[in-house]
Amino acid sequence: MRRVAIASMAQSSGGESRDSLMDFTFRVAKEALDKAGMTRDEVGCIMIGSSDIFHSGLSCSNSFDWDGTGAFLKEGSRAEESIFAFIYACMRIMSGQFDTVLVTSLVKGSENPDNDACTSFFADPFYLRPVGMNETTAAAMQMREYMWRYSITEEQCAKVVEKNLGNALYNPYAHIKKKVTIDDVLSSPTISDPLKVLECAPKSDGVVSVLLASEEKVGELTNRPVWLKGYGCSIDHFYPGDRDLLDGELKTAAAAAYKMAGITDPKKEIDVAEICEPYAFQELLWCEQLGLCGEGEGGTLIDSGVTRMNGTLPVNPSGGVLAMNPYVSRGLYRIVEAALQIRGRAGEHQVDKDVKTALAHGTQGFAGQCHSVVILEG
Repeated sequence: MRRVAIASMAQSSGGESRDSLMDFTFRVAKEALDKAGMTRDEVGCIMIGSSDIFHSGLSCSNSFDWDGTGAFLKEGSRAEESIFAFIYACMRIMSGQFDTVLVTSLVKGSENPDNDACTSFFADPFYLRPVGMNETTAAAMQMREYMWRYSITEEQCAKVVEKNLGNALYNPYAHIKKKVTIDDVLSSPTISDPLKVLECAPKSDGVVSVLLASEEKVGELTNRPVWLKGYGCSIDHFYPGDRDLLDGELKTAAAAAYKMAGITDPKKEIDVAEICEPYAFQELLWCEQLGLCGEGEGGTLIDSGVTRMNGTLPVNPSGGVLAMNPYVSRGLYRIVEAALQIRGRAGEHQVDKDVKTALAHGTQGFAGQCHSVVILEG
């Protein structure tokens, strides 16, 4: 297989955009190409990450998104999830069919219903949907079980919010920027017991583009390539009742990514992690399942300060999904933020260490039904 590198990238901020979705998408996709000195005609293939279940208010995203991403009359394809789109694009290059692929993922959360109105469509219409199952209610059950099984406290979960929103103050692209205390989080209204409002990710706008290139081509486009080193993905049973919500498929996805990247001790070999945490407690649980700490030790990990910006293993220096949640695009945002850390170009939220290896994570579905893990290296 040929090696694949990120040559350039661009992203929008998460606040509500007054642009049409097509203009919003076009500007970011063009920026990624401009940074590499390429035109749309020179790109070998276009890959899109977008959704058909009413995100951005659309139910036929293929018809609408093709133009804004530059894919009209180009070889291209679409995936429902942004890290899937990224990996499909990498495969196009690995196969030898293309030297460059532009990956763009988009969503205009300000134009779709509440995220849970959309995620309720994940549930089957006979058993789960009538009882009000959506991502938040599933996460609330997962959080309650996590607290009960491992004695994780509400204060430890709230520390994730305090840390991540604090990091977001230094990220110009973040949607939610405010300093909050643990007491602020604990006193915010309950949205689905035991989840508080501040422990849930917002609904954001967001377009993100990444230009990928083969090893033979990337030197013409950048002097700071970021290489794909490992990838893993795994999906759990459809019905939450058929699963152990605290022992999901993230371990399987991480093991595959680590094996491909040659990582044997992630706690020591990963310099920074960008983790998809739509709900605050999930950062703790995902850290355990990624092997960044032991089982049931997520609370101890956040207490130790290891995952803070100045810690030995910073997690979500960008502010993570709690600070910006463009639902469909959030996985590719994690990849871009991890790549910026490797390049040393994350600005005020750049961590204070040399970053050689970074982890990016994405998740979809009830209580983390599907997980993807990407390992990048400078």
